[in-house]
Amino acid sequence: MKKYFYPLVKNPFTSKDVKEGIKTLKSKQLTLGKKTFQFEKYFKKKLNLNFCAMVNSGSSANLLAFQTLINPYRKKRLKIKDEVLVPALCWPTTFWPIVQSNLKPVFVDCDKENLNIDINDLEKKITKKTKCLILVHVLGHCTNMDKIMKIVKKNNLILIEDNCESIGSKFKNKYLGSFGDFSTFSFYSSHQLPAGEGGIINCKDKIDYQIVKSLRSHGWYREETNIRNTIFKVSKNRLIDSKFTFFNSGYNLRPTEVSAAIAFSKLKKLKKIKSIRNYNFNKIKLMIQNDPKLSKCLTLIKKDKNISECWLSFPIILNKKINKKKFLKKLNKFGVETRPIITGDFSRQPVFKKYKIKKQKIYKNSDYINRFGFYIGLHSEHLNNKDLNKLKNIFINSIN
Repeated sequence: MKKYFYPLVKNPFTSKDVKEGIKTLKSKQLTLGKKTFQFEKYFKKKLNLNFCAMVNSGSSANLLAFQTLINPYRKKRLKIKDEVLVPALCWPTTFWPIVQSNLKPVFVDCDKENLNIDINDLEKKITKKTKCLILVHVLGHCTNMDKIMKIVKKNNLILIEDNCESIGSKFKNKYLGSFGDFSTFSFYSSHQLPAGEGGIINCKDKIDYQIVKSLRSHGWYREETNIRNTIFKVSKNRLIDSKFTFFNSGYNLRPTEVSAAIAFSKLKKLKKIKSIRNYNFNKIKLMIQNDPKLSKCLTLIKKDKNISECWLSFPIILNKKINKKKFLKKLNKFGVETRPIITGDFSRQPVFKKYKIKKQKIYKNSDYINRFGFYIGLHSEHLNNKDLNKLKNIFINSIN
C-alpha cells in the first residue's frame, strides 16, 4: 500500500479516543445503550438542535429523513412522485433515498464559486409539485442561508440539510444543521468528528422524532415508555409479547456504543478541531495565493464573511489549460492523495444508465467542477512549515 506524504486522512483517532472506545467495549453493552443516549443529548445541546437520534451512518440518517416524510403516521406526508430538489454535486446516499421513497428527484446545478447549490437555478426548478429541498453543505462551506430560508418559506418547502461534511460550521453564528426541518450528520473516519462510522438525524418536530426512532429500530416501541399515549395507537393483544410489538415499518440502523463513545470524545474537542483545520486551510490558501505560478493555475472558492467554516478538506479548481489527469497523477506520484469534490457531477455517474430518471443533459457549473475540481486532505493537527514547503514544491513540480 502506498504511503502518502500528504494523505486525505491523517491520524483520525487520538489515544484518548481509543481509550474511550475500549472502555465502552469492556462494558459489554455494544448497541444503542447509555453512551448513545448521553451523546445524543450532548450533541443536541452543543449544536443547538431539537430532537437527535444517533444512527449507524450519515447515509442512514438521510434515508430516515425521507422515510419519515412518507410514513403513514405523519399527518402531512409526501405523496408518490412529489418533487424533491437536490444538488447535482452530491453523494449517492443524498440522492437515492429520494428514489427509494418513491419521490421524484430534480437536480439543481451548483454555484462554481462556492460549490454549493446555485440559488438562481434552484428558483427556476420550483414547480407546483415541488415539496422538499435537500441541501448539501459542501466540505464545511454553505450557500446564503438567509436566501434559502426565504425561498423555503415562500414556497412552503420541507428543508433537509445534509450536513455530513460540515459539522461545526456556522452561518451568521448559527450552526449548519439547525435551519432545516431535518438535518443529518456523519462521523465517518475522514470527517471532522471521526468515529469510524456513525451519524445523527435531527428533526424539529416531536412526532417526526418518534417516527425516526421507530424506523431506526425495526418499527417497535421499546425506546418510548409512554408510546401508547402518543401518535402510535397500539392496542393490547394478549397473543403478542408487549416487548415485541411492531407498529411501524422499520430498519436496523442503530449505532454501536463504541462509535458513540468515540464521537462523544471528539465532540468535546470540536472548537479545537475547527481552529486547527481553519489554521491549516489558511496556510495552504496563502501558499497558493502568494506564489505567482500557483495563483495563476489554481482557483480557490470564494470566502463569505457570514460563514464560519469547520473545513472538511481543501478544494481546488484547476485552470482549463492544466491537464487534470496528468496533474493529479503527478501529485499522487509525489505522495499527495486527491479525490473528486464529493462525486463531481453525480448526474454523470454510470448508474443512471440503469435507472429511468429524467434529468438534463448537462448541469453547466457541476460539469465544470467535475472536469476541473478536486480536493486534498485537511488534517486536525497543525501543518508545519517544512511540510507546507514540501507541499508547495510538489504542486509547482506537478504543474510543469
